[in-house]
Amino acid sequence: MELRRRIIFAALLLAILTSISVLGYMLLGGHDVTFLQAVYMAVITLAGVGYGEIVDTSHHPVLRVFNIFVVLFGVMITAYVFSSVTAFLVEGDYSNMFRRRKMLNRIKLLKNHYIVCGLGDTGRHAIAELHKTNTPFVLIEHQEDSIKRFREQQAGAMDDMLYIIGDATDEEVLETAGVDKAVGLLTTLPQDKENLVVIVLVRQKNQTIRIVSRCTDLKYSERMMKAGANSVVSPNHIGGLRLASEVLRPHVVGFLDLMLKEQSRTLRIEEIEVPTGSPWIGKTLGELGLRTKFNLLPMAVKHAPQASQSLWVNPPDSISMKEGLVIIVLGDMTDLKRARQESESKASIFASK
Repeated sequence: MELRRRIIFAALLLAILTSISVLGYMLLGGHDVTFLQAVYMAVITLAGVGYGEIVDTSHHPVLRVFNIFVVLFGVMITAYVFSSVTAFLVEGDYSNMFRRRKMLNRIKLLKNHYIVCGLGDTGRHAIAELHKTNTPFVLIEHQEDSIKRFREQQAGAMDDMLYIIGDATDEEVLETAGVDKAVGLLTTLPQDKENLVVIVLVRQKNQTIRIVSRCTDLKYSERMMKAGANSVVSPNHIGGLRLASEVLRPHVVGFLDLMLKEQSRTLRIEEIEVPTGSPWIGKTLGELGLRTKFNLLPMAVKHAPQASQSLWVNPPDSISMKEGLVIIVLGDMTDLKRARQESESKASIFASK
């Protein structure tokens, strides 16, 4: 039983025994015993402070027997209450309460963050990647023990992780995680039906958020897309492609693994969007100096959805930058951050106006 439940249960027992004691003193003590006297007698008896009996039991055997039972049960329940309160303080649950309140205040201040639903075998890898790339996120997990084990396995790397203990299919929990201000959500719950519920709830709360869902049974994939998911990922499907790639192109897979596991740098294949009002608009890809200035390798360019050619692999330097165009690059996250800041330098001023 959790410490809080123990304290609530102990307090309930103490309240019941006190009520029974007051009622017993009033009924067995006679008409001369007032309610205040009965309460006072119950308190000093249960507390065991040793004051004199305000309700005389010396000439009333039944009342004296009743008082004996009150003393016996009172000692046991009082000891249980004190042990529960002591455990609550010693085991840190008291400090955890303030820590969680502080964490909720930090979550309220978040915006343009990501939400991860579920800390299973899939979710923990997604969280590790978000943390490594310094992406702000909030985890929703209904088992606190799973979070404790995960943080212990990370050897202190996840001590500042923001999380909420609760059910991701609950609207209030999603609102607490700031779903209305988030830019992305990953739902990796073990059951496809649960992921489907999360997608429906989130899409109702936020029309612009990008939703990516885990899907075990492919028959749910189409349902999830219709419910509002932007992308659906099947671990079994990805695992099968990985197995085939290990056999057909081991050096390519080795390169990708090395890129993800390298500790000295955080190499990633990332995307840079050209926003409204960006100083990059009108310039060519070569004029941006992604290779020379930012040490980034342009791999592809994705045009606006209405364009006839949506994806251009190995784009030439002569291609012109337009609003909404996305450049897919390979490089270190630090260099990528500098490039994004330059592309958005005037865009933020434009947006504020």
